[in-house]
Amino acid sequence: MNLSFLTSANRLVYILVAGIAILVFLTIILVLRSFGGSGEPVTLQFWGVFDTRASFERTIREFQGLYPNVKIQYTQLNYEDYERTLIDKLAAGQGPDILMIHNTWLPKHGDKLMPLDESWRDVNDNPLMTIRDFKTTFVDVAAQDLVFNGRIYSLPLYVDTLALYYNKDLLNGASLTRPPVTWDDFNTSVEKLTRLDSSGNIVQSGAAIGTARNINRSTDILMSLMIQSGTQMTNPENTSATFTRSVDNQRIGEIALQYYTDFTKPEKRTYSWNDAQHYSIDAFAEGTTAMMFNYSHQISLLRAKSPRLNFSVAPIPQLSSSDPRTFPNYWTPAVSVSSLHPKESWQFISFLASKDQAAIYLGETNRPSARRDLIDLQRSDPEFGVFAEQALAAKSWFQVDNVAIEGIFADMIEDVNFGRLQVRDALKNAESRINVLMQNR
Repeated sequence: MNLSFLTSANRLVYILVAGIAILVFLTIILVLRSFGGSGEPVTLQFWGVFDTRASFERTIREFQGLYPNVKIQYTQLNYEDYERTLIDKLAAGQGPDILMIHNTWLPKHGDKLMPLDESWRDVNDNPLMTIRDFKTTFVDVAAQDLVFNGRIYSLPLYVDTLALYYNKDLLNGASLTRPPVTWDDFNTSVEKLTRLDSSGNIVQSGAAIGTARNINRSTDILMSLMIQSGTQMTNPENTSATFTRSVDNQRIGEIALQYYTDFTKPEKRTYSWNDAQHYSIDAFAEGTTAMMFNYSHQISLLRAKSPRLNFSVAPIPQLSSSDPRTFPNYWTPAVSVSSLHPKESWQFISFLASKDQAAIYLGETNRPSARRDLIDLQRSDPEFGVFAEQALAAKSWFQVDNVAIEGIFADMIEDVNFGRLQVRDALKNAESRINVLMQNR
């Protein structure tokens, strides 16, 4: 360009204006990049299973205020059809950008998920999350479940754990001043709380424990006992199940299974349950069962089912007070590997899992936090404080297919209870079946 016709002063002004124009243009480009790369409209499909849109509505609105080119469409699916629908749609290239996964799904569905790229940044140019920040922000079990080969596959919003529900009136009637703290305490409480008629029929159960099909989350209770006892559920490489192996010359997996099923044996002092009992949640709500194990969401369901039931929740009994262990069960957001907008999807998950937004979500859903800094705020809650604190002690295990393994564990319990197999043989059979799953994955 020829500037010879301009005076020296005019040239300076021209250069200055041109420089400002270039600076403004570059600023606009950077801003657009922070809003998802190109600034073009982006719609993210978000699928969940137990949460309604109200659980995320405020967070979606605030996120879209920061990222105005990104729109979030949340869809709640039926639990019974969720996993199958998800797999079918992802295979057809019609799945969501963001999906809620169960905490055990990484071994089964990890190839369908896009891990976080640590170079991605938020609207303020901060990293979305690093491995170091992940481990200091969330409870330990989250890294066990959601981090693989140094890559983050999800940021948890909550972590639920099995706890002990107890009927305060029935404990008072048995002169029990507090719920059991150890499993020895539990045995004593069960003996005092169980009532049999003259024919040996159970008319009041001390606890719903021992069977498979008429106890909600029965296999989780057994897994919790095995993990508490120190059972090595898989080998270090997660290539085979190992829960029949002895630890310190003790067959602790076998001991856990024996202990669990003993509650169904009439000859045992702790006999308190059998297959003729009502479903555990119903029996507890009816006031005919003094104790049951379950997760935090049952609080509201019990209040609705039986408004006059005088119950409370205590930590699950432990074998050791110095090494408490609890069993987790939670759903957490992840990004589909087929998403056309993985960066924007991860920006939303990072925003959703931030302290302020996670607090909003937990308030909407009444769930215990996965964030350490929010656990401190939940500790004093009369109902959810137990679950919040237990998240710190949660221990998971590598399940190659959680649904199939649940069925195998239920069969194992029934093999013992119906006399089809001895305890050790039932354990070996279950281990063998799970190893077949692991070899075929």
